[in-house]
Amino acid sequence: MFARVSFYPTLLYNVVMEKFTKRNWYDRIDDNVILGALPFRGMTNQLIREENVQGVVSMNEDYELWLLANDRKDWESRGVKFLQLHTRDIFETPCQEKLKKGVSFISDIAGSGGSVYVHCKAGRTRSATLVGCYLMKVKPQILSLCTLSPSYSL
Repeated sequence: MFARVSFYPTLLYNVVMEKFTKRNWYDRIDDNVILGALPFRGMTNQLIREENVQGVVSMNEDYELWLLANDRKDWESRGVKFLQLHTRDIFETPCQEKLKKGVSFISDIAGSGGSVYVHCKAGRTRSATLVGCYLMKVKPQILSLCTLSPSYSL
């Protein structure tokens, strides 16, 4: 309930931070991955045209996409593949199954030369977790910087 009630006030906070600080709405992580906040509908053409976005991973719940962002139907009508990995904001982290599915999705699109926009509301927790897992998979040298359980695998 708290995640739903706080959604619009915290989204407004993100908009204000992007306008008045050095915080970007999204950042390119490598040639194929863009990590960002909720992509508003007005950003769709720019992301496709200027950033070569061919896939979108949303870590949001349905209500977070309802009013201001594209859903599966909207993205796919523009030829963009879409994966939604429902993860509750604030109190939940993506489970290993969702992370594996997301990493596979990103890898498939990256393999064809496209970019994937990975987002949650702010682009700082849920989506950043997925992007971190993707980077550990494609750039194994990153793993040497982390202390992971021996049973952990992507």
